[in-house]
Amino acid sequence: MSGARAMRWLAACGSVLAGMAVALAAYASHAASPDARERLALAAAFAFGHGAVLAVLGRDASGRLGRVALSALFAGTLLFAGSLAGAALAGWPTGLAPFGGMLIIAGWLLLAADRARP
Repeated sequence: MSGARAMRWLAACGSVLAGMAVALAAYASHAASPDARERLALAAAFAFGHGAVLAVLGRDASGRLGRVALSALFAGTLLFAGSLAGAALAGWPTGLAPFGGMLIIAGWLLLAADRARP
């Protein structure tokens, strides 16, 4: 996949992620059990914030480092938010959440390195 095509794909995935986060937040507020609300709200917050970042920056990333950074943000968000939502909705273990969180941190640090380059 070309760099420009990969960036458009990441931007589109970010938009879908943000939209799904709104739906997840609505479910957490109106239909989820009290025990599940906190996990779902946190998952929705991470999914919305990182989805919006991907939607905005996805088409703007410069070079390979920017693509790797945004890909790490996307994968990390899926693992982190997905793990929390899966635990709240289906009783899945949250074992992937820490790895997702580390990917998110790495993605932000890589994005900082990409933006700091001349």
